[in-house]
Amino acid sequence: MFFSFDGIDGTGKTTQMRLFVDWLRQQGYVVTDCRDPGGTSLGEQLREVLLHKSELSICRQAEMFLYMASRAQMVQEVIRPALEAGQIVVSDRYLLANVVYQGHAGGMDVASLWQVGQVAVGGIEPAAVFVLDMPVEQAAKRMDRELDRMESQGGEFMEAVRQGYLAEAARRPELIVIDADRQVDAVQADIRAAAARLLPVAGGNP
Repeated sequence: MFFSFDGIDGTGKTTQMRLFVDWLRQQGYVVTDCRDPGGTSLGEQLREVLLHKSELSICRQAEMFLYMASRAQMVQEVIRPALEAGQIVVSDRYLLANVVYQGHAGGMDVASLWQVGQVAVGGIEPAAVFVLDMPVEQAAKRMDRELDRMESQGGEFMEAVRQGYLAEAARRPELIVIDADRQVDAVQADIRAAAARLLPVAGGNP
């Protein structure tokens, strides 16, 4: 079974995913966790280009294809083998992020991004995507580090990203919106409750 976490930066996505992975392992599941972009040698190099090479000029189309390339490699090297071995996979972002950042916020055609994405992932899609949501202003207050290239595009861009997530969630039932503007434990409880409805019997392989 495959889960992914997504949402605007500053919502606590990485923290919530770590807690979720720890909980799954405590239940007896074998879990592979990964991050998108990244997860492989190629993916980590592309991640560095996409997020930290601010001196490079990258148009939206090239940006999209770099993300897709990283994801395609991760599917082949990490996600597909783990699923075939009966493990649970949990990814920090996945295809939805491309659709929202380069599509809804970046101006590219959303339907085309989903189509290109299907080629990149070869039919491997999450059973559930936890979309952590909160107002952009609140999320920005939590960012107590240097912003990466995507995070540095301003409040208006990030609001378009947020609205993109909500728009996609309104029409795709596998997207589960979680109110992230609460205490960590409360957010995690909702994530676990939603996952529990999908998980196989605890203690066995999925």
